[in-house]
Amino acid sequence: MPPRKKSTGSRASSVIDETARPDVIVDFRFERGLLYIALINLSDAPAYRVSTRFAKPLRGLGGDCVVSTLPMFRRVEFLAPRKRIETLLDSSHAYFRRREPTVIKALVSFRDARGKARRHEIVHDLKIYKDISYVVNREPAISPYLSPSLAAVDAAPATAKEDPTYGRSKRQSLLQFQLPR
Repeated sequence: MPPRKKSTGSRASSVIDETARPDVIVDFRFERGLLYIALINLSDAPAYRVSTRFAKPLRGLGGDCVVSTLPMFRRVEFLAPRKRIETLLDSSHAYFRRREPTVIKALVSFRDARGKARRHEIVHDLKIYKDISYVVNREPAISPYLSPSLAAVDAAPATAKEDPTYGRSKRQSLLQFQLPR
């Protein structure tokens, strides 16, 4: 059921404005040698029936996962205002070593509160992240929220030669459990 129009008065802030337009994008984030991909509603209006089509398959997590086919890109029925859904794509080292596509084209389709279809194409060039330097934390993270075995994952090696498991999906998937410091 579509939301009501914004009314004047004290309840105005709790009711969604049907005239506002949602603006949904796919974006990438580079942090400490890791690449993340996100679906983001930049606007103050909700988006409905959000889907993203990629020009080429986007593989991550050591090449074991076709990230572009995740449910977060196939169909999100409701994407709240200012909402961000993000997942780990891969370590930059592993992604570029596999020679994955660097120019990523994504067609984002969604509807506004009135049901009007909207869509736009977004083009990213991940080569901008290829030669960025970053510091690898070699000391285990000490956190009351992590078990000692998960805390040790933060001490990732600088190169694949130092650790043969570097960039593999099992190691990368553990990174999702780390909490910011």
